[in-house]
Amino acid sequence: MLEKDILEKIRNPSSKQFGFSLLVRHYQKPMYAVVRRMVIDHDDADDVLQEVFLKVWKGIDNFREDARLFTWVYRIASNECLQFLAKKKRRFFLPIHDISSELFAKAEQSPGLSGSEIELKLQKAILKLPDKQRLVFNMRYYDELKFEEIASITGTSVGALKASYHLAAKKIEEHVTAD
Repeated sequence: MLEKDILEKIRNPSSKQFGFSLLVRHYQKPMYAVVRRMVIDHDDADDVLQEVFLKVWKGIDNFREDARLFTWVYRIASNECLQFLAKKKRRFFLPIHDISSELFAKAEQSPGLSGSEIELKLQKAILKLPDKQRLVFNMRYYDELKFEEIASITGTSVGALKASYHLAAKKIEEHVTAD
């Protein structure tokens, strides 16, 4: 289903709920993947995703279409992930290193993230990145988004994103090849 068709149904008061359910079905899997890579834990990812779609529902009437619907939903998901991680750090009064340790443990136990030893090593390296840098890396590496699209989602310049991505890639390479 095309974004245009989904928006058309949402804009029509008689089919708004149906249109929104189409939106959720269309974006649920890709947004779950985005959220899960950031928060690692399945239950946390479900909670964050629920918040994402709640915000989409509340804000859909204000969506101006100056970006793609995908970009707008992705931006909401990204912001929710960053807010969730910040709240988690504040709630437990944990320094970033301790949050990373908790995420490492969840990554090792998570059947959805299991894989070869090198994949687990890659995940651990990614988890060592600062949250925003990790988000940019995930968008480029896993979602294969263009820097222009990432810029639209994050509100950051393409040049800054390229620098952030390449720095993240260098840190990850150093971690993965260290042993």
